[in-house]
Amino acid sequence: MTVSPGEQEDIRRMDRDGVPRSRIARGLGVSRDTVAKYADMPDMSPEPPLARRRARPAADGLSRWIDATLEAGPSVPGKRGHTAKRVYDRAVDEMGYEGPHPSIRRCVAAWRGDHAQGPGDGHLGLEWAPGTAQVDFGNFRATVAGRAVGLRLLVVTLPHSNARHCVALPCERAEVSCRGLRAAFERIGRAPRLLVPGNATEAGRMAFGKVTEPRPFSRSRAHYRCESRHRDPYSGNEKGSAENAVGFLRRNLLVPVPEADSLDEPDERLASGCDRTNAGARNGEGRETAEAFPEDLAGMLALPGTPLDAAGWAHARADKRGYVRADGNPCRAGPAWHGRELLVGVRARTVEVLDGRGRRVATLARGFGEGETVRNPASLVPALVARPRAFGESTIRRDMPDGLVEAIDRCGKAGRRQALRVLGRVAGVAGSGAACEAEERVFAGGRVPDKASRDMLARRIAAGGEEGAAGPDLSVYDGLLGRGAV
Repeated sequence: MTVSPGEQEDIRRMDRDGVPRSRIARGLGVSRDTVAKYADMPDMSPEPPLARRRARPAADGLSRWIDATLEAGPSVPGKRGHTAKRVYDRAVDEMGYEGPHPSIRRCVAAWRGDHAQGPGDGHLGLEWAPGTAQVDFGNFRATVAGRAVGLRLLVVTLPHSNARHCVALPCERAEVSCRGLRAAFERIGRAPRLLVPGNATEAGRMAFGKVTEPRPFSRSRAHYRCESRHRDPYSGNEKGSAENAVGFLRRNLLVPVPEADSLDEPDERLASGCDRTNAGARNGEGRETAEAFPEDLAGMLALPGTPLDAAGWAHARADKRGYVRADGNPCRAGPAWHGRELLVGVRARTVEVLDGRGRRVATLARGFGEGETVRNPASLVPALVARPRAFGESTIRRDMPDGLVEAIDRCGKAGRRQALRVLGRVAGVAGSGAACEAEERVFAGGRVPDKASRDMLARRIAAGGEEGAAGPDLSVYDGLLGRGAV
């Protein structure tokens, strides 16, 4: 019988005063055995309230078999260990078990509770030296130019001060990651002395205890003169600062889904958002981030005088249409380069194609979709100048305004060649978009395009000016030529 602590005290006090135990039992409404138990108890120290394990007669005969089955689980690769349902099915098929499933489930839960703790479990208290940076990636969704896309969030944290910085990237490729690290370092103002990357394979692959770094990442470390230390991918506590920052920044800066016209806009918003969060953050010691951040800067390295150009170069042979493959995507160098051996440089945002002598053939925007064709309309112009009649079926038509396409279609062979020749020359200076718009305006005015007029108009369009905008004030020369001079 269980009695309250107050009743236990009354029993021992009345027994001390010589009250008969039968009277104590009648007065307190308890049995004489209860009175004897607490009156004769030599030690009243509290015992830990341990839960008593219930007997499970249905599964007791299988306890050794269940233990042996579950102990073989950790040696199985991947997530192919035994579940409670699988143990129950095997017990029915192999051991002739006829009991209920909950009994097996409780035995499995008890075994896992007894074997949950090990020397490798739990978190270690880590102390990070000033100047150390952790890097990790996260995913998020955004609407860019009206299209829903999946982007990557590169997070760089300084664990000593708990300063967090992030950059939006289109993917985790090595060149893109190095470009994101460069943006983060320039935002901080210095480069870390020690870099601790997360699980990104483009920062290093760990196999059999050995880490192999991709060449672009190693070259980036050498450029900034920083060391790297790769952690166990299954020990989240060793790089928990960056992993925690990924979720924190994603919840606080990327909700609701951001909308932008280009990839540069999310970076600007993330930079201002990181400044706001760092202003009110504290590090693990309870100090304000703004107070500990100068210590991180003192332990970091000065940025090199020349920014890092993270580019991966490879040789590629153009096919008969002048296409080369870069990063798995076809890139159009131009029909004039068919069958030629070219150099392809892949950067974070662009793809540069060079000939064997290092002369630039084309600079294209990098594509990240599988099989997405990367093209520059200006690369087709030289071939169309040589064969102007092919303009009617050329793929360049979809990259040009409809009015310009109709105007060129109305031209004869000589006029079409002249319009395309001028388009190619001006596009190399002001860009294909501005060149097409300038030529469309010239055609709309009833004039024949020439390089001088189109070059000036295209440069003005590329600079953001309007057609017919006022030029420099020439009235100062009126005094030299006469007041009425024109």
